[in-house]
Amino acid sequence: MVVGTSEPASRNADVSGAMPSETADCRPIRWARPVAGDDGCCQASDVPSFVTPVIAPGSLSRVHQPVLTAGSIRLRPWADADAPALVSAYQEPTIQRWHARSLTPDEADDWVASAHAAWMAETAVSWAVDLDDQLAGRMTLKLDNSDGSAAAAYWTRTVARRRGVASRALRLATGWAFSAGMHRVELEHSTLNPVSCLVADRAGFDAEGTRRGSALHTDGWHDMHVHATIDAMSTRGAPQAMACT
Repeated sequence: MVVGTSEPASRNADVSGAMPSETADCRPIRWARPVAGDDGCCQASDVPSFVTPVIAPGSLSRVHQPVLTAGSIRLRPWADADAPALVSAYQEPTIQRWHARSLTPDEADDWVASAHAAWMAETAVSWAVDLDDQLAGRMTLKLDNSDGSAAAAYWTRTVARRRGVASRALRLATGWAFSAGMHRVELEHSTLNPVSCLVADRAGFDAEGTRRGSALHTDGWHDMHVHATIDAMSTRGAPQAMACT
């Protein structure tokens, strides 16, 4: 069983404690898409927009990062004491395969610090996933508050696999995102990691298609499956799409 986010080998870790493009094998999709009216001459943040941000700046970080629970699963902020377990997790072959990295003790300390910084900057929310009070995995949402979108990233430790940890954690994180006002949560995983399709399906994510050759792993470019779920309440009154011809 393979569950873990694909972290392309060519990219560096960001302040979320996650690779910019990872999701369980699932990579959060990097926010590089153009905005309406953007002619490419400047950053979108440099010019005013007709669209009001879905999540108002400061509305998330004004409160403590939430702790989410469902039965024996608990999503909590990372703690300094998690650093040794992080180092151990990134020594597991499956996690290394899809995340293309390892962690030193100093890097693990930086992971924890950057996860807290990302919450305060409202760029990501990253949780340690406990199962029966033991660290079983990780769940991260990389946030685009202007569009109300989030991209999920996660992994599960070997000892906790085949117990529904990833799908239950993903449902908890998605529920929080929608309660915070997010419109869409998405994820990507390598087409060579079919278990991540099961995780996405069990968490209520629809398959949307395949991004060809979009993630560089240690063994070359991988096609990536895209899955997403949308908050039904936020789509009321939305314009109806027309099919491409």
